[in-house]
Amino acid sequence: MNKPITVLTRKGEQKLKEELNELKSVKRRDIAEKIKVALSFGDLSENSEYDEAKNEQGMIESRIAEIEQTLAHAQVIDDEDVSTEKVGIGTTVKILDLEMDEEMEFKIVGTKEADIDSGKISDESPVGAAIMGHEIGEEVEAETPSGAVRFKILEIRKDDE
Repeated sequence: MNKPITVLTRKGEQKLKEELNELKSVKRRDIAEKIKVALSFGDLSENSEYDEAKNEQGMIESRIAEIEQTLAHAQVIDDEDVSTEKVGIGTTVKILDLEMDEEMEFKIVGTKEADIDSGKISDESPVGAAIMGHEIGEEVEAETPSGAVRFKILEIRKDDE
């Protein structure tokens, strides 16, 4: 079975590599130490420190596997390849909500990088998918959980984050 390709910006790829390095070099060592200390307490049947450390180890190993899988099947978008002619992954877009007369700005990223609190929306989100491939001045409609919303694309640019 082929794994789906994950689209990442170069910055997103770098962030995942840094997290992976941290998990492998620091967190694994920390958890191994916690397990060693918990084992020194003796009887494992009532050793909550050991159980907690083993659970944490499982979560860390799971996250390592997830990141490695993502990186192995990632298509990385270089900033030089990002065009500002149309909305695409790696572009920052200023849009106008035509109903609310409210401007919003988002960076379009792949699903793994999406973080609405940082102003990053996925190309697969309702708004991201609706504006992908459109140009400045175009009006688009997005089907959101709260209903259809119309937007006008005001600006498309590349950021040097």
